[in-house]
Amino acid sequence: MSDDQYKELFPVFRENSGLVYLDNAATTQKPQQVLDAVVNYYRSENANPFRGLYGLSVKATEAYELAREKVRAFIGAKSVREIVFTRNATESLNLAAYSWGRGNISAGDELLVAISEHHSDLLPWQKLARETGASLKYLECDPRGRYTPEALEAALSPKTRLFAIAQVSNIFGRENPIREFADICHKNGTLIVCDGAQSVPHMPVDVSDLGVDMLAFSGHKLYAPMGIGVLYGREELLESMPPFLYGGEMIEYVTREGATYAELPHKFEAGTVNVGGAVGLGAAIDFVNEIGFENLVRRENELTRLAFEAMSSIPHINIIGSDRADEHLGIITFTVDGVHPHDIAAVFDAENIAIRAGHHCAQPLHQYLGVQSTARMSLAFYNDERDVEHFVETLKTVRRRMGYDG
Repeated sequence: MSDDQYKELFPVFRENSGLVYLDNAATTQKPQQVLDAVVNYYRSENANPFRGLYGLSVKATEAYELAREKVRAFIGAKSVREIVFTRNATESLNLAAYSWGRGNISAGDELLVAISEHHSDLLPWQKLARETGASLKYLECDPRGRYTPEALEAALSPKTRLFAIAQVSNIFGRENPIREFADICHKNGTLIVCDGAQSVPHMPVDVSDLGVDMLAFSGHKLYAPMGIGVLYGREELLESMPPFLYGGEMIEYVTREGATYAELPHKFEAGTVNVGGAVGLGAAIDFVNEIGFENLVRRENELTRLAFEAMSSIPHINIIGSDRADEHLGIITFTVDGVHPHDIAAVFDAENIAIRAGHHCAQPLHQYLGVQSTARMSLAFYNDERDVEHFVETLKTVRRRMGYDG
């Protein structure tokens, strides 16, 4: 399939003629293949899984566990026992903070968080520190969004129990050297938790190769439905953690006095699980594998470079982060002199172009950079040159529409 045919796989572009969708870091559109898989499950295989002994329940169980195996293979985990289904990356990170943190963190310990983290990978650790008396510290980046191994080594201490960082920042679009950071952390006896929400959909990710202790991502950024996410954790680590939620399905045996819990990963999946979402995630993984990461990455890099170079030549446009296109990985965050980001987004919306404006759930980073809020365009492989051209031509008009001469 040629690059200019990818949009044909996504019904939203037929239903919304002329839409230029450049908010892919927030959520991606869904291909027909994924929609069909979800509808087919609910139409022909829907039942409550695991406990039912009848045929339809067995089919639902098999569909759910097949999706788990697809996730395992997709991110290079060693066992399906290391794959926990959640609602999204936010729930995955809260699970990690609650179940691991409350058994391992106490007063005097230190938690280290990268200053660029999404609130989903900050607030759970902030809450854990407040409740346990631990200290919360921040690893700061340079203005280009770069974190160095030397800075990480200097920030760690014998008291640092955990380091939290995204593989790719949702502001800078920059990939962090997670493998190197994991080695540094482990030499210090520190766990490393990785937010993979912006990396897993856009590049091959192998958790075994990265060496992370836990990694979280959301299905909805990976062309899958909303409401399904994943927490990867090393098996021995998850084995040592208590459940996050309590109730049906996560138990093995219950008495009046107590309970024993199900084996991994089911002890973390209380209640009726989202089989339809898991099926959709499995179909999305099949879809990405069929497109091929080599094509997906090439296409997104081409479009990023095209947009970046054009934006760099427009007066009064300030790109946040690196001055190199290849360090943005599909995400370009920017400001326009004298124009509030909400007004920027409104101008684009008038042209049927979807971008995002605000602090992008990263207020501490914006405070650190000295900007109140920003606008962000983010690409997926189904975008095309026409999308970028329309975006750039509209961007050139923003200040004029706001009453400026130039």
